[in-house]
Amino acid sequence: MGWTKLLDRDLSGKRVLTRVDLNVPVEDGRVTDATRIERIAATVQAITDAGGKAILLAHFGRPKGQRVEAMSLRQVVPALQEVLGQSVAFAPDCIGPEAEAAVAAMKDGEVLLLENTRFHPGEEKNDPELAAEMAKLGDVYCNDAFSAAHRAHASTEGLARLLPSCAGLLMAEELEALEKALGNPERPTVAIVGGAKVSTKLDLLSNLIEKVDTLVIGGGMANTFLAAAGFDVGKSLCEHDLLDTAREIAAKAAKGGCTILLPRDVVVAREFKAHAETETVTAEACPADAMILDAGPDSVAHVEMALEGAKTLVWNGPLGAFEIPPFDTATNAAALRAAELTREGKLISVAGGGDTVAALNTSGAAKDFTYVSTAGGAFLEWMEGKTLPGVKALEEAA
Repeated sequence: MGWTKLLDRDLSGKRVLTRVDLNVPVEDGRVTDATRIERIAATVQAITDAGGKAILLAHFGRPKGQRVEAMSLRQVVPALQEVLGQSVAFAPDCIGPEAEAAVAAMKDGEVLLLENTRFHPGEEKNDPELAAEMAKLGDVYCNDAFSAAHRAHASTEGLARLLPSCAGLLMAEELEALEKALGNPERPTVAIVGGAKVSTKLDLLSNLIEKVDTLVIGGGMANTFLAAAGFDVGKSLCEHDLLDTAREIAAKAAKGGCTILLPRDVVVAREFKAHAETETVTAEACPADAMILDAGPDSVAHVEMALEGAKTLVWNGPLGAFEIPPFDTATNAAALRAAELTREGKLISVAGGGDTVAALNTSGAAKDFTYVSTAGGAFLEWMEGKTLPGVKALEEAA
């Protein structure tokens, strides 16, 4: 992969302008989940250990180019200090005299957080003038925010063209994991794709059927494929206007040698609520007054068989309505089997997407996966085979 790694740069005494993801959940001015902060800690530590000055750039929320105090990164400082185990200075802007003074006051090994980049309208417009103002603050640019790499913004793409650039430890780890999963995977390769709608994952499905040996389709989108195959799906979530599209995808997969696994049996209910009364029926026997809300045990057994015969798994989306028990059963069972195979060294497993991460965390499987990406949109676009501007800029800079 053609980009420079952080530790390949001489960082001693350097101002390292580091793009990170600090878009964390905050309630009443307190960070409620520090996962994203924890994941950048290794990069920040590497910079300070090497005698560099870690100057952090990040966005928070969607202020739309306006200064919105409720979206100030100042409120993230206490959590950042706790995770890093050192004091973190804060500048009330990411460019201009205040930012320049804060950078000038830094000693080697110190950390400074700059204010929300999106307070400037030029950030999301990738304004070259804004990028140039940011670039004045650094000697080296490090991008450690894969989650924002699908955006061509001033702090993710523009800066990489103005300073000697590199990928942070988290960014490098993410890119290497995705390369193993889809770029140059060990075969056979299985992809599990779930979620509510086919319409949101058309590009993903089209790319995967050319890349993987087996494609497991679950969640609400499986209902559309079942309906396209001529099955009655009752009152289930189903995009009836996309039945022809589903048939086209299935035909392309068959022609390209990719096996599509759809549910063989399904868990149905008349109400979508926790612990609703359910029954398990074959996929072609969904009652007209019922909804398909999960894959059944026979379907799970076939997914597990596919995993047991695979070398690589890439996963995006749950197999059922996992937010409400008992419709999390299929997702949990498949996730735990994938985790077990990974622990045994038999499977490389890479997963990502908000619902996927939540489901894997709930099942307890996440800790044993080879890599779990917290990057929602960027992970999905990578799986779709799209070029990510933030990554392309690093490659071109190298």
